[in-house]
Amino acid sequence: MLGDARQVAFVGVSDLDSAERFYGGVLGLGLVDARPYALVHHTPTSQLRITVVPEVRAAAYTVLGWSVSDLEGEIDRLVAAGISFIRYDAMRQDERGIWTAPEGARIAWFRDPDGNNLSLQS
Repeated sequence: MLGDARQVAFVGVSDLDSAERFYGGVLGLGLVDARPYALVHHTPTSQLRITVVPEVRAAAYTVLGWSVSDLEGEIDRLVAAGISFIRYDAMRQDERGIWTAPEGARIAWFRDPDGNNLSLQS
């Protein structure tokens, strides 16, 4: 059954060197270099494959996100590293770009160098 299988997530990028600087350096993910095709990040329950593709087609929706314990602190750290958080006209977001969902989840969005929509939530 797949419900018991380790999940593998994929995100497409145009340049693995740039992706390594962003995902490894800025975001702080421990990366295994699996070139020429991908960079790999392992967690206890999943794997992320950052895969080079011929053409990145960035989606308007979130393709990858992280649940963090200190949302404001993580946003501040990323802003200090040069990351801009996305503001959506139709959403009520605070000064850091955090939107609070009706059920209470707090979410903020940002993009990787290829325009992939990423999120943090608490």
